Amino acid sequence: MNMKDIIKEAISDFHERKLEEIMPRELVLPLDSRKIISVLGVRRSGKTYLLLDTIKRLMKKGVSIQKVLYLNFEDERLSLKTEELDLILQSYRELFPDVDLSKTHFFFDEIQNVEGWEKFIRRVYDTITKNIYLTGSNSKFLGKEIATALRGRTITYEVFPLSYREYLLFSGLKPEDTSSKDKAKLVNAFNNYLKKGGFPETIKMDDILRDKTLQEYFNIMLYKDMVERYKISNTNILKYFLERLLYNLGKPTSVNKIYNELKSNNYKTTKNVLYDMLDWAEAIYYLFRVYKFNFSRIDREKSDKKVFIVDNGLINSLTFRFSEDYGQLLENLVAVHLKSKYGDNLFYYKNASECDFITFDKHKPDKVVQVSYDISDKDTLTRELKGLNDACEYLGIKKATIITQSMEKQMKYNGINIKIIPAYKFLLL
Repeated sequence: MNMKDIIKEAISDFHERKLEEIMPRELVLPLDSRKIISVLGVRRSGKTYLLLDTIKRLMKKGVSIQKVLYLNFEDERLSLKTEELDLILQSYRELFPDVDLSKTHFFFDEIQNVEGWEKFIRRVYDTITKNIYLTGSNSKFLGKEIATALRGRTITYEVFPLSYREYLLFSGLKPEDTSSKDKAKLVNAFNNYLKKGGFPETIKMDDILRDKTLQEYFNIMLYKDMVERYKISNTNILKYFLERLLYNLGKPTSVNKIYNELKSNNYKTTKNVLYDMLDWAEAIYYLFRVYKFNFSRIDREKSDKKVFIVDNGLINSLTFRFSEDYGQLLENLVAVHLKSKYGDNLFYYKNASECDFITFDKHKPDKVVQVSYDISDKDTLTRELKGLNDACEYLGIKKATIITQSMEKQMKYNGINIKIIPAYKFLLL
C-alpha cells in the first residue's frame, strides 16, 4: 500500500469511528479563532480528547464529518517524510473532491513527529484554511517552531493532568456540594488525588494497575521522548539524574552539585549535558522549574530553580519515598495547580526566610502562598508566617495564604491579612 492510500485509510478510519462520550475539561478550545490552535502538554494528559471534544462541538453546530481531517502522527502507519506531507492534501481532495478545503477543519495530533511540519502548516494556513488544530508533547520542538515559523498565527494552550475540580467530576462528584456528608466525600477524594494524581486514564484503576500504567508513561517519556529524540547514549546517567531531581522535589536544585555527585561515583559526563537533560525533561512536560523571584531578570536566571513533577501519581509510581510524605506531595500539587493557572508568572521567594510561591497577574503581585500540611506546631507556624511577612514586604502587598491539610481560619500578622485554607478548598477557588 502506498503512502497516499495509507493516509486515505487513516482519514476514513476516523470518519467511521464513533466518538465516545467525553467528560468536559475546564479548558475549551475556540471554534472560530482563525488562528492555528496549538495544544501542548505531557503525554496522556488529555490533548487528544480536547481535539475530539472540539470536533464533537463542531458537528453539533452542523459541520459535516467530511469537513474534518484528523490524523494522529503517533499512528505507526503515518511515518511521513517532509516531502510527503502534501500527500495529505492530495489524499483528502481525492476522497472528497466536492468539499471546499477552506471550510475544512484540520486536526493534527503529535505533529512534532514529522520533520518539517511547520512549513507545511504555514502553507496550509496561508493558502488553504484557517481552521487548524495541533497537539504536541514537546515544547522544545513544537513551541520553538510555533514561535518562529508560525509567528503571529497561533494561540497556544498548555494541558496538564486533571485539576482537582476535574478529578471530582471524573469521579462522579460535584465540587459545589456543601453538606457535611458531601464535604467528607470531597476530602476523601482530595486525599486520593493527593497520592494518586490526575492522569485521566488512571482515575478508576486499582492501585497496582495505576502504578504499572504510570510507570509505562514514564518509560515512554524516558526512552521515546528523550533517549531516542535527543540521541542520549548513556541512559544510566539520565536515569540517575531524573531520580536525583525527584528526590530534590520542591527544593532549589543545583546541577553543579549533582554533577559532582556523578563525578565522585565515576560517571563520566559534563555539566552542559546535565543542563541539557534538565531542559529536555522540562520540554516533554515531565517536570517544570520555578524560579527564585527577583526584580532583575538576570538574577532570576542565575538563581537555583525549584523542580516540581507534573503529577503526584507519577511521583508515587516511581518511588516509595513520598507515599507518606504528604507535605512534599501537597507542595508539588499546589505547584502544579499554580503553574496551570499562572504559567511562567510563578516564582518562589527566598532571602533570610522563604516563601513557597508568589504569583503575578498582569505584571502585578497576585498571590503570596505558603504550603504546610500541618501548622499546629508553634515553630512551624512562626516559620511560615515569617516567610509570608518577608515576601509581602518585598512585594508591597498586604494579603497572603497558607494552604494546609485541614485548618481554616483568618488571622492578621504584622498588618498582613492571612487566609489559612484547606487544600481541597483552595484548589476549587
